[in-house]
Parts: sequence; C-alpha cells; structure tokens
Amino acid sequence: MTGTLFEHTFHDDGSVAWRVLEGQGKGASAQEKRYASVPVSEEVTAVSYLAASGHTLTVVLNLATGRMFGFASSNTEWFPLTGTFEVAP
Repeated sequence: MTGTLFEHTFHDDGSVAWRVLEGQGKGASAQEKRYASVPVSEEVTAVSYLAASGHTLTVVLNLATGRMFGFASSNTEWFPLTGTFEVAP
C-alpha cells in the first residue's frame, strides 16, 4: 500500500472508522465494531483491529517520532508495514 494515505478515527465506544484519503482504493471507508489499544510505554502504543472483511491491522505507534510499524493480513495474505502517522488535534 505504498503511497496510500489512511485516516483512522478511534471512537469512545471502542469502534474504529477508517477511510482511504489518497492512493489505491481512494474513497473506500468502513466502521469496524472494535479495536484494542495497549500502551507499551509513555511514547509507544500498539493498536489492532479485525475488519468485517476479515482483514486485520496491527500497528505499533511511536508517539515521539511519528513512526509506525506493523502487519496487515487477510486469510490468504500477510504484509509487514512501516510508515509515518500524525495524531489529529
């Protein structure tokens, strides 16, 4: 998904909404029933969710540097991920 820009909105009810802002699949979006977030340290958080489509996304976010590392998968494919992120105000 190189060159693809996603937006994720994490809701207080435990759901997560995502949409593709740029790149492959631009305009696609969905709201998933729940996500999990686990603090690893003051600067690092792990986030994961299982989409209704069966795809999973698990990322580790370094809040100090804005770098992310993770994995996306389906029932037939698995991809390591690296990139950057921004926390919206």
